[in-house]
Amino acid sequence: MKKPSHLLFLSALICLPQLSYAEKVIAPANDIEYPKHLTNWRVISTSIRNDNNTQRVILGNALAVKAARAETKKIAWPNGAILAKLVWKNETLPTWQAATVPGDFVHAEIMVRDTKKYATTGGWGFARWTGLELTPHGKDSSAAQACFDCHQAAKATDYVFTQPAKLP
Repeated sequence: MKKPSHLLFLSALICLPQLSYAEKVIAPANDIEYPKHLTNWRVISTSIRNDNNTQRVILGNALAVKAARAETKKIAWPNGAILAKLVWKNETLPTWQAATVPGDFVHAEIMVRDTKKYATTGGWGFARWTGLELTPHGKDSSAAQACFDCHQAAKATDYVFTQPAKLP
């Protein structure tokens, strides 16, 4: 029996690969790939740096969020946890001068937990991308040493500065 032509057309459409907008290709920084779908991650905390007039939103993948939400005194960051810090310059909201809002995007910083791969940097891999173009900062893993040197101040909290926000 011959199939009607409209059924053949519908069958062909179903079998076509799903078309989507091309994802932006982002070069790795310090041998770490920029996490896909990072803007869909959950917020762990926020912070403000008074020394350089910037604000940050700290996001985490599912493993990091679970560890951050655990009701323990010290967070046990598991291998595979990824923390992302998105940084903006502070601006004053023109319609309400008392409000500080995100201005220009400065950079994205990523910390990847892998105690074996990153044993020389406290079990964390560090990476940074600058500007909205997400230009990699550092060509290889040697740039991570500068990050780790700064994170020595947070050694007591497993080299993580972030304190998860308390939620109701």
